[in-house]
Amino acid sequence: MRISHEAIYQSLFIEGRGALKRELVWCLRTGRALRMPRERSRRKTWAHVTPETLISERPAEADDRAVPGHWEGDLLIGLERSAIGTVVDRTTRFTMLVHLPREEGYRHKETPKNGPALAGYGALTMAKALTNTMSTLPTELARSLTWDRGKEMSAHAQFKVATGIPVFFADPQSPWQRGTNENTNGLLRQYFPKGTDLSRWSADELAAVAHALNTRPRKTLGWKTPAEAFNEQLVLLTQAGVASTG
Repeated sequence: MRISHEAIYQSLFIEGRGALKRELVWCLRTGRALRMPRERSRRKTWAHVTPETLISERPAEADDRAVPGHWEGDLLIGLERSAIGTVVDRTTRFTMLVHLPREEGYRHKETPKNGPALAGYGALTMAKALTNTMSTLPTELARSLTWDRGKEMSAHAQFKVATGIPVFFADPQSPWQRGTNENTNGLLRQYFPKGTDLSRWSADELAAVAHALNTRPRKTLGWKTPAEAFNEQLVLLTQAGVASTG
């Protein structure tokens, strides 16, 4: 016979009301009298993940990495709600970093309580910054973007309209579905250690780090660099375009 942690929690709450006795509430670190089922909070957090954006709906060609232009993305999080956006091509491992400076008025005393997020990676700010970064890509190298379920991508519909790139979300607690991005973020921590304020780095400095990463030979690419592999794809696209017009 087995008993889950949820059953233990529920047994501590008053039957019918779902609340703890006052003397027990005082013993809790949070002081929260009501039990909030974890699944309920998940539903609120993932409200932006619609059926058509599930990773199971992503084009099958993205799975075997044979076709370039399918990207994975996530955030590197630092102190004081600072962040850097990272996007990596699944085929070439080419990396682009998204500069996310804090918005004007961050931590200002007169900032509206329910106003827009100013930390740098609110949904609208994130969509705009990601659009500026990825709109420079040729259509053939901008086929899809796979993200985790963070709320920073809540404005994915606006991003798709602006760039034409559909966004798909990985399954819960499945980082291997974005394994290329997870591995790249591990490499990036050499430059942006945990426990630091990531807003200190400028856009030019992020570009320099991306260049360093893209010019590092990779065994998985036959010791080519991501930049070389990515440029090869650009050359092939150019040649194909010339052949079609000729």
